Amino acid sequence: MPPSTTLIFYTSLVSGTLIVMSSHHWLAVWVGLELNTLAIIPIISSPKHPRATEAATKYFLTQAIASALLLFSSTMNAWQTGQWDTTQMDNKYACTIMAIALAMKLGAAPFHFWLPEVLQGSTMQTSLLILTWQKIAPIALLYTTAPHLPQKIMLTIGIMSTMVGGFGGLNQTQLRKILAYSSISNLGWTVSAMTLAPNIAILNILIYILLSTPTLLLLMTTSTKTLKDTTTMWTTTPTISTLLALLLLSTGGLPPFTGFLPKLLIMNEFLMQNLTPMGILMAMTSLLNLMYYLRIVYLTSMTTPPITFPMTMKWRLKQHQPSATIATLTTTALLMTPTAPMITI
Repeated sequence: MPPSTTLIFYTSLVSGTLIVMSSHHWLAVWVGLELNTLAIIPIISSPKHPRATEAATKYFLTQAIASALLLFSSTMNAWQTGQWDTTQMDNKYACTIMAIALAMKLGAAPFHFWLPEVLQGSTMQTSLLILTWQKIAPIALLYTTAPHLPQKIMLTIGIMSTMVGGFGGLNQTQLRKILAYSSISNLGWTVSAMTLAPNIAILNILIYILLSTPTLLLLMTTSTKTLKDTTTMWTTTPTISTLLALLLLSTGGLPPFTGFLPKLLIMNEFLMQNLTPMGILMAMTSLLNLMYYLRIVYLTSMTTPPITFPMTMKWRLKQHQPSATIATLTTTALLMTPTAPMITI
């Protein structure tokens, strides 16, 4: 795309999210979501490949259905209460439809089917946008309507998302699909905590975004797309290989990394709310995420493929070094645990 067109699309993308976050009227929220969706469709389909066109079509249809459900639920609520304010969701049926619409926009189970396919048909840059920036607007709406959302339905969506995210990623070899199922699992933790402790849910999604951004940037730097590509990473880019292993372990929630912090807080909230069985089940399913992350770490850092030259580095291949931006983001993401007391107060 020409630079001017790219600027317009990315500006619209940012504007749509900011409109959603700053609006209190449901029609303005709907306009912001539609602007956000229409701006990313050309970005997804820009590679001019059938898979990219298919991904853009799937994304558009899913988001259009979710936006229609959101508009329907807000209209139903306004019909009964006379209020278009986002904080005045008093109709329980409208709240249920709203929860379904937001779960569909986020890609939470059981409305998750579009997310792995869309990511697989998109580039790494577009996948980064879908996994990070595109989640901000629906999460902001969840946070706004959290006191009115049906708790049982939200907890059901949460536990289903963690189970789907855990089991779905076990048999995948494409890194983008693995990251998609990881996102679904993380959304399960976020959605479950949203009705119990909204602030902890926001902390969870922010830490996930902070961990996902440098992970995808490192994969983009080395052009790594499959598990097979990770087997040669150590011999060409040992620094990136080590950083990627630490980031994946942190995303999986292994203590004492940063990703373990929000899971610990959410587990504590489950115990305080007498939801111990659900907390145990979610913790057990999150071990499945850690399993396929450990598989990537094993392939990346603990095995060296057969090479014909007795040397550590392949001098004929281009050496990739992380940029200053990636190094800063990675360091921040990995060393946030000591700041936990300041964050959770």
